[in-house]
Amino acid sequence: MNILLWHVHGSWTTAFVQGPHTYLLPVTEDRGPDGLGRARTFDWPHTVVELPPERLRGTDIDLVVLQRPHEAALAERWLGRRPGVDLPAVYLEHNSPHGDIPDTRHPMADRDDLTVVHVTDFNDLFWDCGSTRTTVIEHGVVDPGYRYTGELAASAVVVNEPVRRGRTTGTDLLPLFARQGPLHVFGMATGGLAAHLGLPPDRCRTAELPQAALHTELPRRRLYLHPVRWTSLGLSLLEAMHLGMPVVALATTEAVRAVPPGTGVLSTDVRELADAVRHYLADPAAATQDGLRARQAALERYGLKRFLADWDRLMEEVTR
Repeated sequence: MNILLWHVHGSWTTAFVQGPHTYLLPVTEDRGPDGLGRARTFDWPHTVVELPPERLRGTDIDLVVLQRPHEAALAERWLGRRPGVDLPAVYLEHNSPHGDIPDTRHPMADRDDLTVVHVTDFNDLFWDCGSTRTTVIEHGVVDPGYRYTGELAASAVVVNEPVRRGRTTGTDLLPLFARQGPLHVFGMATGGLAAHLGLPPDRCRTAELPQAALHTELPRRRLYLHPVRWTSLGLSLLEAMHLGMPVVALATTEAVRAVPPGTGVLSTDVRELADAVRHYLADPAAATQDGLRARQAALERYGLKRFLADWDRLMEEVTR
């Protein structure tokens, strides 16, 4: 099957393109948001093929995977065919709704020509898609293997743009956790975070790393801290669990299902979470045991085989 999709979410796409299909990714000369082409920091198979827009019109395409509202019009212009009308299409929604929650209308609401695919049941519950058919295909992760050492008595945090995103990512909560022990924050646009929070550099270190290096560095930290108030379900959280890290997280959105008992601590009481951070930092054995259970839970629920099988079933259904 030839599947057209845009390179929007690198970690999700890394799992999706492990299937048995050919994945066509638009590429433009400037490699801008509508033409990024292949990833440069993720390991993708040769079945991911870059095509410039002018070559798409004459290409056989079996399914279009839309991920942003403007892609339907973009696809029609580049293909000369309308997704959902002339070509089978699904709309993959990565995000939880923002705005007038829980009444936020989805941009693809009340459509009878496509299916909206949510990545969590929480998102399916909270988005108002009207009469549009919806389904849920939970995340899958390419297993990086068990790598946990916990040798560094610090909390690992992965978040992009924590200063700009502020309360959404729980940036305001970081000083509390920094009082329990050092924070090592990984992600894009994390520079200047310590100064923004008024923390000394030894209590809040930051770095931006490619995925392979991140998978090496994260499990050297004692625990994975997920202070995000409102998010779909961070793939970095699931990757940390695959790596064998125990989790301390706010009990919000889909985290309450992703992190089962015995794999870490979930709470909406940040004092309880601060206690959990302090506990793991002081007890490496407890961190190791909970991390092993976290890895097993992640493999069972977010394994790649199940993810690809779910997508194959849906693709067969919508392309009949």
